[in-house]
Amino acid sequence: MRSILTKLLRCGVFRLASSLVLVVALAACRGAEPVWVAGVTEPIKDLTLAFPVLGVINARHFAEGAAVNRGQVIVELEKRLEELEAERKQLERDQAKAELDRLKSLAQRNTISVSREEIEKKQAEYDIARVDHEVAVELVRRRVIVSPIDGYVTQFYKDVGEKCDEQEPVLRIVDTRRCYFVTNLEAKSGGALKLQQRVQLALDTGTNAPPIAGAISYISPVVDPASGLLRVKAVFDNADGAIRPGIGGRMLLP
Repeated sequence: MRSILTKLLRCGVFRLASSLVLVVALAACRGAEPVWVAGVTEPIKDLTLAFPVLGVINARHFAEGAAVNRGQVIVELEKRLEELEAERKQLERDQAKAELDRLKSLAQRNTISVSREEIEKKQAEYDIARVDHEVAVELVRRRVIVSPIDGYVTQFYKDVGEKCDEQEPVLRIVDTRRCYFVTNLEAKSGGALKLQQRVQLALDTGTNAPPIAGAISYISPVVDPASGLLRVKAVFDNADGAIRPGIGGRMLLP
């Protein structure tokens, strides 16, 4: 530590306001320039959602740019017929269950002679009715898009009244509370990086904001044979929403 401070003094470095200044100063003492690599930012989650069935958009419950919570319904297809079918299957299930329970009760009280085959038949009828009801409920569920994350609706691809085919993109939702800085390095430059290693990021926010801290979260296990580059991601906090993912920036190589 004493030798490091001595080198800093010899280089004329008297301020250690941040870890970035320290890194740059140490690099200068070794006669080397700090190495920055360019990259872009991405949201931690970026999802394009679609319906698994075809139909017509019946309702959109949020506007573009709105914040949504996990579990909230965002878009619905027309589903009245499916809901009625689910109600009918529920009545059939309940009826089958009542008949099964009545037959079992009579058998237990020995009111009438009830064979085992009769009970098994009623049990099978109830099981079939129960499964049919579950299928009908699932068909209703498939006509609703529920948010799988806390995030923001960034874009709708379909408006109310428009037809929507199976697996056709309907909306895009992102979570920007944390973001990635994504860069592609020369293999030899990225060879020394390790997961969870702390790094400094300077992002193109249009202000004179100081570099922010990040941590290496992904190092590609392979190098792209065409370019010879290694894909690397660093994750950083963005709870205040100050950074809008998609902007560029630079990462200081440790």
